[in-house]
Amino acid sequence: MLSLTDISIRIAGRLLIDRSSIQITPCSRVGFVGRNGTGKSTLFRAIRGEVPTETGTIALPPRWRVGSLAQEAPDGPDSLIEVVLRADTERDALLREADIAQDPHRIAEIQTRLVDIDAHSAPSRAAAILSGLGFPAADQLRPCQEFSGGWRMRVALAATLFAAPDLLLLDEPTNYLDLEGTLWLEDHLANYPRTVIVISHDRDLLETSVDQILHLDRGKLTLYKGSYSSFEDQRAAREMLDARHARRQAEERKRLQDFVDRFKAKASKARQAQSRVKMLEKMKPVAALVTQDVREIQFPTPEKTLSPPILASDGVVVGYDPAAPVLNRVTLRIDDDDRIALLGANGNGKSTLVKLLAGKLAPFAGKVVRADKLSVGYFAQHQTDELDLDGSPYDHLRRLMPDTPESKVRARVGAIGFSGKAGDTLVKDLSGGEKARLLLGLATFAAPNMIILDEPTNHLDIDSRAALAEAINAFPGAIIMVSHDRYLIEACADRLWVVADHTVTPYDGDLDDYRRSILSSRSTDTRGRADDRPRSERARGEPKGEPKRGRRASPRQRIADAEAEIARINGIIAKIDAALALPDLFQRDPKQAAQLGKARAAAATALQRAEDEWLTASSDAEEGVS
Repeated sequence: MLSLTDISIRIAGRLLIDRSSIQITPCSRVGFVGRNGTGKSTLFRAIRGEVPTETGTIALPPRWRVGSLAQEAPDGPDSLIEVVLRADTERDALLREADIAQDPHRIAEIQTRLVDIDAHSAPSRAAAILSGLGFPAADQLRPCQEFSGGWRMRVALAATLFAAPDLLLLDEPTNYLDLEGTLWLEDHLANYPRTVIVISHDRDLLETSVDQILHLDRGKLTLYKGSYSSFEDQRAAREMLDARHARRQAEERKRLQDFVDRFKAKASKARQAQSRVKMLEKMKPVAALVTQDVREIQFPTPEKTLSPPILASDGVVVGYDPAAPVLNRVTLRIDDDDRIALLGANGNGKSTLVKLLAGKLAPFAGKVVRADKLSVGYFAQHQTDELDLDGSPYDHLRRLMPDTPESKVRARVGAIGFSGKAGDTLVKDLSGGEKARLLLGLATFAAPNMIILDEPTNHLDIDSRAALAEAINAFPGAIIMVSHDRYLIEACADRLWVVADHTVTPYDGDLDDYRRSILSSRSTDTRGRADDRPRSERARGEPKGEPKRGRRASPRQRIADAEAEIARINGIIAKIDAALALPDLFQRDPKQAAQLGKARAAAATALQRAEDEWLTASSDAEEGVS
């Protein structure tokens, strides 16, 4: 098990964890929660041995492998599938050695170990993980360097999951995913066969994928059994008891102190007063409930309610290249009080659609009609790059209110969450969540009639996400949102639109229906049957950095891959047969002979699969199937 005993961790003079102890048993699935900046990521670094503890010890079983998401995205000319396969370092080393090994004993050991770790099924397992995270079969064969940083971080996540370490540490893994990838990850983690600890502010992931909650609060670690809802109930009950205990203790302290103050000068009562002083000194203080209410988020009310529809499109064609538009035949209507969530995998055109709605992209064809005086507020995470790092929240608001009295500017800065000295903090010193709050305030400054939110929850903790949901529900205008946070969508959206196949269509089901369809389709992909729709053209014309979606590999490529695999396995079988042909092997070392027989059987099974794939690909080639 993972055992943390009386540990304290201090960074830059700040005590993050104060003499805490927990034990996490093997095969536990733990959600790690706490306010931003409390030290969750630092604890991960300590478990990996990158940060020393001030007191106490962190102990792991000696043979446990610890895996976590790489800080830097993979890059280079290797294909995605090759990058992921290399994450299993033992398999990679054994396969390299198998190509050059000559000693029969070592050949037997290598092949037996490859069978034990199920090495021959590794390519299909790696492909299944990549498919689940949003990479169709053709993309898996493309060089890693062709993808943007966000997509390469998905490859890093796929590699970490494929390695299947004994202790898997994941720090906000859904920040790199769309809703579809998040749904797949929730299912994958719920069935992870080893120990996993995941830092997450995604309430739905914590509800469906873990069986324990580790809470870091005021320097103390507490482990709760059950899902996030169970944790909230247990924590509320515990804090209520602590508050009552603290109140009773305060009353008792006051009674004892009153006695001491009253009788300490009287000789007849001196001994009793001294006894009360000792009781006060021994009384261990109870931490009373500390209110940590998150600042609310408020969207300003539009000055005027517009007559519906506030926006309508008819047969719109839009994108970045007229020869290869991203979306075709877009016909839609938005009313003044709509709450619409956009669904669809990244690369299908959600960002293109919201740019059309925000007026940042003009259509190539078709018609867009906007209500007179329609004002749109547009929030996107990438806009953090547009903030003035050397400016403060006050500076950003002052530029928008040049002639406004100081008191009103300060009041507006406070209204978006930066009261007092916080309003003068430089942007470069703000946390990710604070930058998101500032961007929300700037995007809605002009009291828009319609607000577009493109992944607004990245860097927001659970309580801030709840505050955002309340703000959305209280806003009287229209909301269009793109989010991987299922809780936010379910709490706020009353209409779902799917962006796929170069168009936008209403979705009649709910998110549970959508989740089942996503997991079902990606499960089909993992069995080697990629989606047959023409997805290779979906993102043509999307902004640079978006990967192009693709069909499964062509028959010619599949034939070549199968032939290479057949040649490799035949080489392995030849070596095993040579070892089995040694004189007196079965009499001299029956155990080794049995190992070689087991290895040959596994290799023969892998050879049969490769030959079946060759036949299927050859048949597809003859029939002209792409």
